[in-house]
Amino acid sequence: MPMVDIDWLKEHVEVPEGLTYDQLAKDLVRVGLEEEEIHRSTVTGPIVVGYVVDCVKEPQKNGKTISWTHVDVGEQYNATDENGNKVPRGIVCGAPNMAAGEKVVVTLPGAVLPGDFRIEPRKTYGHISDGMCASERELGLGDSHDGIILLRDYGFTPEQYEALKPGDDAMSLLHMDQPILEINITPDRGYAFSYRGVAREFHHSTGAAYTDPVVELNKHVPDLSADAADPAAKSDVEVAVEDNNPIHGVTGCDRYYARIIRGFDPSSPTPNWMRRRLTRAGMRSISLAVDVTNYVMLDLGQPMHAYDLDKLEGPIVVRRANEGEKLTTLDGKEHVLSPEDLLITDSPNGQRASRIIGLAGVMGGLYGEVTAETKNILLEAAHFDQVSIARSARRHKTPSEASRRFERGVDPQLQPAAAQMAAELLTRYGNGEASEHPTDLNNAPRAKSIHFKASEVKRLSGLDLGLNTISDVLSDIGCKLGGGGNGEFLVTPPSWRPDLGEPCDLVEEVARLVGYDQIPVRVPAAAAMADGGLTPAQARRRWVANTLAEYGLVETLSYPFVGDEDYKAFGYDPEATKQVSVELVNSLYGDRKFLRRSLLLTLAQTVQRNLRRGLEDVRLYEIGHVYQLDPNAPAIPALPGGVRPSDEDLAALDAGLPVQPDQVAGILTGNAIDSGWLKEKRPIDWSDAVEVVNRISDRLGAKLTLDQPKAEDAPAQWHPGRMAFVALPDGTRIGEVGELHPHVNEALGFPAHTAAFELDLTTLLASLDDKPFQAKPVSTFPPVKQDLAFTVSDDVTAAQLEAVIAEAAGDVLESIELFDVFTGKQLGEHQKSLAFAVTFRAPDRTLTAEDTESIRQAIVDKAATLGAQLRA
Repeated sequence: MPMVDIDWLKEHVEVPEGLTYDQLAKDLVRVGLEEEEIHRSTVTGPIVVGYVVDCVKEPQKNGKTISWTHVDVGEQYNATDENGNKVPRGIVCGAPNMAAGEKVVVTLPGAVLPGDFRIEPRKTYGHISDGMCASERELGLGDSHDGIILLRDYGFTPEQYEALKPGDDAMSLLHMDQPILEINITPDRGYAFSYRGVAREFHHSTGAAYTDPVVELNKHVPDLSADAADPAAKSDVEVAVEDNNPIHGVTGCDRYYARIIRGFDPSSPTPNWMRRRLTRAGMRSISLAVDVTNYVMLDLGQPMHAYDLDKLEGPIVVRRANEGEKLTTLDGKEHVLSPEDLLITDSPNGQRASRIIGLAGVMGGLYGEVTAETKNILLEAAHFDQVSIARSARRHKTPSEASRRFERGVDPQLQPAAAQMAAELLTRYGNGEASEHPTDLNNAPRAKSIHFKASEVKRLSGLDLGLNTISDVLSDIGCKLGGGGNGEFLVTPPSWRPDLGEPCDLVEEVARLVGYDQIPVRVPAAAAMADGGLTPAQARRRWVANTLAEYGLVETLSYPFVGDEDYKAFGYDPEATKQVSVELVNSLYGDRKFLRRSLLLTLAQTVQRNLRRGLEDVRLYEIGHVYQLDPNAPAIPALPGGVRPSDEDLAALDAGLPVQPDQVAGILTGNAIDSGWLKEKRPIDWSDAVEVVNRISDRLGAKLTLDQPKAEDAPAQWHPGRMAFVALPDGTRIGEVGELHPHVNEALGFPAHTAAFELDLTTLLASLDDKPFQAKPVSTFPPVKQDLAFTVSDDVTAAQLEAVIAEAAGDVLESIELFDVFTGKQLGEHQKSLAFAVTFRAPDRTLTAEDTESIRQAIVDKAATLGAQLRA
C-alpha cells in the first residue's frame, strides 16, 4: 500500500504548519483513504552534524587504511580535556571519503541505529573512537555503503550548507525522525496510488489549495501538431500496436508515448532528496534512470520504463504473445508466456516484432535494460488495459508497482506529462538532452458522459442537497458538467477516474465528499419488520452452534480448499477422491485445487496450526458447506452480460452447480479434564465426541441413534472399534463420531485418542418437524426407582436393549439411563453387562409392589428376546 510523506505531499497541496501524521491519517480517512499504519523511526539520537577538524590517514597491517580524526560536534557534545575545556571528539573512520574540512553525520554514544545497533566508545586500531561517522546504509537511508555521508553532496544549496553548524540535529535535517503514513486504497481508486491523487483527496477533505502538477507539465510538452504538418519532421521511434487477441474485445494498449533522451551520463548519481523519498516510499535506489521512472510513477501515478535505445531496433510493436514464447524478466525469472500476455517487442534484423523486451505493464525483460553503459534512453509511458495487466501479473505471479497501478486504472491522458517530468529530471541531473519529437500513438477512447439526475442523490443516499452543492462537488473532483437547469446534468468524468461510469457512482462521490456522517439515520418502522426474524432452519442452526459453544468448543472458519496432502492424511485414495470432487480452474493454492467433501479435512488444518503454536487442549468446530460433484449435472450455460438472466437461465445455472449441503464438524484434542494441582486429568476420547452429538440431538429433539459397525467395516479415517455412524430414527445415516485412526493422528501430528464428529446438518434439520410438543400433566404420585443390570452378547447395543426396556415398561416409564458397562472373564466370552437406572411413575395412582414386580417381569421377558439375562 502507498506511503505518504508530508514533505513530498507539500509539493502539490498546501499543508498546514505543524501537520502531524496522526492528523493527516484522520484527514484522509474522512474521504475514504484508510490508515494502515503510521511507521515510526527506530533510530534514536544523539545524531548530529560534525565538522572534521583534522584527518590523519593510518595504513594498517591488514592492508586497510583508517582515518584518525577529530570532529567538532558542537559545544554541547564535544569532549572535555583534562583542563575542563571542550575539544573535538576523536573518531576512527574506515571510509575512503573521509577528509578534513568536511561536514559529516556523527552518531554519538547513546545513539541506536537500525538493527538495534548501539553506539558506545570503543578502542579500535590503537585509538578510542568516541562516536561514529555514518553512511546511508548504517542510518537506514539507503543502500550506499561506499563511504560516509558528506553533507556537501546531499542536495543542500550553498547557503543551506554554509548554515549547517556542528552540533545541529542531523536526524531532523535528514528526516530520520519523521514517521510515514501507510494507507489502504480500494481497488476502484487507482489514482490515489500517487502523490498527485493523495494530494487531491487531502484537498477534498480539508479544503487546502491544490495544484495539479500535470497542468504545468503539459505546458512544456512538445507540440506534435507542428510535426504532423511538417513532412520532414520525424518522430523519435516508430511504434505500432498489433493486438490480434484482445480480451473482451478491448485492445491491450490504446496509448503509447515514447521519448528519447540522448547524451545521458550513466555515472550521474541520483540526487539525495530523490533517493531519500524513494527509500521512504519503500523503493530501492538503483540508478538515476531507473530512479527517475520510479519517482515519476510515485508522484504522478504513471508507470514508466526506460530502455537502452542503442540496443533496440525499430519499430517497437505491442502485441500478444505466441504460444510457447518465453521471457526472462528483470528479476531473473523465466516465464512461459500465454497468448493473453501483452508484450513490448522490437524488430532486430528487419524481423518485425521478433524480440521480446518486456511484459507490458508488469516488468521489463533483461534485454534492453538500462545499464552503467547506457548513453541514450528511450522512455516509455503507455496506457494498458486493466484486465490484460491484472491477468498477466497473476498468471506469472509477478506483481509489480506498475501492474498494481495499471490493473486499478491509470489516467490515459497522463503519458505526455509523465514523460516530460522524467525528461526534465534526466536532463537536469543526468546531463541528457530530451528530444522534441516524441512519438504519441493515441487511440484512447474519449470519456463517456453520464446523464445524471440530481434527485438521485437523495433517493440513493438520503442526503437532501441543493443543485449548487452537488455541482460544486462534482466539479471539484474534476468532472465537466453541462445542463443543470432542470435538475439534470450531463457529467463527463475526469480521465483519472475510470471508476465513474454510472449515476450511482456520482452519488457515491457526492456522499463521500459531503460526508457519510451527514447521511440521516432512520430506524425502519416496526410494521416493516413484522415478517422478519429467523427461519426455523436458521434458528436451529444457531441452536447447534450455541450447544457446541456451551460445551467448550470454539467456532472457526476455514478455506474449503483441499489437495493430495489432506487426502493422504485421512487415508483417502487421492486419485479416486479427485474423481468425485469439484476441481477449481483458478485455485488460490497450487497444491489444493479441489473443494472439500468433508469439513474435517480443512478443520484439521486449523487444529494443526493451534497445536504447532503450543496449544495443547484444542476443541474446535465449524459449520459450513461441503461440495459434492454430480457427474450427471448439466453444463453451466454461458449467459450474456448486461442483461438480467431469466428465471429459466437462473434455474439452469443452479442445476449445473454442485450440491452444497451444510455440515457441522468438530475435533477435540488434549485433556477433557484438567483440575490443576488436584491432579485430576482425563484425556479426550471417543466418549467426549459422542457426548457432543448427544447434546445436539437433545437440543434439537432429533432422537439420533448410534450404529457401531464391525471393525473391518469402519471408514479408513476412523479408529475401528471406537467409532459409530450417527443415524436418524428411520435409520438414515447422517454422519460419524468417534476417535480418529492412529495413522491419521500420526500424519497430522495430533495427540493419541483425538476425537471428532461430523454431521450432515442439512439432512438433520430437514428431518425435524414443527409439530407442537404435547405436554403431559405432572404426576403427583411417588416414583419407583430401580437398577436393572443385564448380561447380553457384545454384539447387542445399549440402544437396542434400552428400546426393549422402554417398550416393555409402557406408559409408566418416566426415565431410563445407562450408567454402567462392564466386561470381564466372569461374564464369559463375548458377553457384557449393561446396567440401567429406570424410574417408573403412574399418572393416576401409586404403584404397588405387585405393579412394580409385574413391570419388572415384563422387562425381563422382553429383554430375553435379545438374549439378555437379568443379573442377580
